[in-house]
Amino acid sequence: MNGEETLFNREGPIAYIIIKREKALNALNSNIMMRLEQIFSELEQDDQVIVVVITGEGNKAFIVGADVKEIKEAGTKRSELIAKGQAIFSKIRGSSKVVIAAINGYALGGGCELAMACDIRIASENAKFGFPEAKLGLMAGYGGTQLLPRLLGVGRAKYLMFTGDMLTAAEAYQFGLVEKVCNSSEALMEEVNILAKKIASSGPFAVKACKRAISRGIDLPLDNALKLELDEYDRVAHSKDAEEGIAAFLEKRTPAFKGK
Repeated sequence: MNGEETLFNREGPIAYIIIKREKALNALNSNIMMRLEQIFSELEQDDQVIVVVITGEGNKAFIVGADVKEIKEAGTKRSELIAKGQAIFSKIRGSSKVVIAAINGYALGGGCELAMACDIRIASENAKFGFPEAKLGLMAGYGGTQLLPRLLGVGRAKYLMFTGDMLTAAEAYQFGLVEKVCNSSEALMEEVNILAKKIASSGPFAVKACKRAISRGIDLPLDNALKLELDEYDRVAHSKDAEEGIAAFLEKRTPAFKGK
């Protein structure tokens, strides 16, 4: 496993993952996918990390997709390769951490699918989004056909998947694919760092509960989703973090949350 292609570091409650294949526009190969799986498995055991930021090396690309050469070489085991990738992205989507995609260029195919597996997407103005798979006689397989229509609507998802056309950062923001657009890569990381620190300063027990309620409730009938919300609220309301947060508010001091 080539760890040099996937840089991981921590700064307090924030972890950073940088995909480092700039010459290949950060295309995802098996080494990177295995490393992502390992990192997110380990993060579930790390109560100190609250937020994870994922980005790509350089200013040209976040991630241009899966490594086409590997897909070709997989031959008859192509579906197994893609199924493994889908499982890894599902692990990222289901992580208890808040995952932010800092999209600093092209986010195509598997790159866009990875971004959609994250909770929040922030892009630089040079970012572009698309699914070129059909132009290669292929299709998205890391969750794109299911996640894109949930974010953009069925018509727009079909349009992008059928044509392979790309969205600009401004269009992606307009359609709801990204939450914010920054005017440069430097501004992007500054904005992402501010956002990550803001989230990390909130009660971690509550943030996790919010993520579970939103992620699990979105596909439920409203009455069931409201029951889910109440169950999560009950756990949060009786947490030590809730007692600390209320006390800190009344005492006009900064809360010292423990994530419990």
